[in-house]
Amino acid sequence: MRETWRWFGPADRISLPEIRQTGAAGIVTALHHVPVGNVWQVDDILARKAQIEAACLSWDVIESLPVSEAIKTQTGDWRAHIEAWRQSLVNNSKAGGPEVVCYNFMPILDWTRTSLRAPLPHGGTAMAFDLIDFAVFDIHLLARPGAAEDFPETVQEAAAERLAGMSDASRDALSTNIVAGLPGADASWSLGDVRELLAGYDAITPERLAQHLQDFLAEVVPVAESLGLRLCAHPDDPPFPLLGLPRILSQKADYQRLVDAVPSPANGITFCTGSLGVRADFDPVDFVESLGPHIHFVHLRNTIRRGTGLRMSFLESDHLAGDTDMVATIGALLAEERARQSTGRSDGTLPFRPDHGHDLLSDLETLAQPGYPLIGRLKGLAELRGVMAALG
Repeated sequence: MRETWRWFGPADRISLPEIRQTGAAGIVTALHHVPVGNVWQVDDILARKAQIEAACLSWDVIESLPVSEAIKTQTGDWRAHIEAWRQSLVNNSKAGGPEVVCYNFMPILDWTRTSLRAPLPHGGTAMAFDLIDFAVFDIHLLARPGAAEDFPETVQEAAAERLAGMSDASRDALSTNIVAGLPGADASWSLGDVRELLAGYDAITPERLAQHLQDFLAEVVPVAESLGLRLCAHPDDPPFPLLGLPRILSQKADYQRLVDAVPSPANGITFCTGSLGVRADFDPVDFVESLGPHIHFVHLRNTIRRGTGLRMSFLESDHLAGDTDMVATIGALLAEERARQSTGRSDGTLPFRPDHGHDLLSDLETLAQPGYPLIGRLKGLAELRGVMAALG
């Protein structure tokens, strides 16, 4: 498997020379300065590619080429946004950019956490999702109509009690954590923005959103295939409904539907163990054995569940210490690589990155992009590298 590292461009507090010292060979990044719905220009792609290559690294994966809310809801300028997405693929190929393009189809928010730096016993910090804190936000701070009905009575009561003990500063911090926008993006949203965006999904069921995804893929996959690109959809994070919004990429069955909807070597999967692994029914080995040929990109991350049922609290753990059996997962991925290589597939080596990490040591002072510290991810990469070396 090929070691890659997510980098958020020139604004990232972690530099390309520092990334090179981690041992990672490839960079995963995007043109974060380009507004969603606009075309990625050839000159911008060439400039980013040259910057990466000047540090003796390669740009291996685009993460992400954003899919606008207009496309997801099929409103406003959604057709123009699809055309811009298609043209961005063309321009990426003209510039000799990455063959792998990651995207997500999550409504409004990307990954959602209630704490971006929860204290750990050893002095470091981790990202966490607390269901009661989220209920505080949804029911009381956002005040979404009907929000209370989405939570058990015990959670409603606990949320009311927690709210009563929160200062104005802690309430503001909770809202900021949840409504921070996309990782690496320049924009973030206010509570009013979120309420307005939520209204746009009032009539959109999971079935309708899944159809919109299929419609999107029908437009972009043929272009990607003609260019030799591989598109890969990232799972919902967390993999259960929030804010009354539909979730359509949360489990293996959802991904089977995805690849069946538009059959093509260009239509594939970002296999994120940290997102999918929050569900207690996630079986990573079965997922890889069932859908492995469609996996184009891998995020290796682990979590610890706190609770039962579909929706629960969770903490981002050490890469080898959570609820997902990472050794078995890597074994299945290495077997998938061997199967590809035996048939001569050109993508016989899967790009992966150590996804997220604890803030450790100097990370606590650097305060890089939440979830993306230098030392914490380096530790995770070393652990994963060791497993791969042992399994050979």
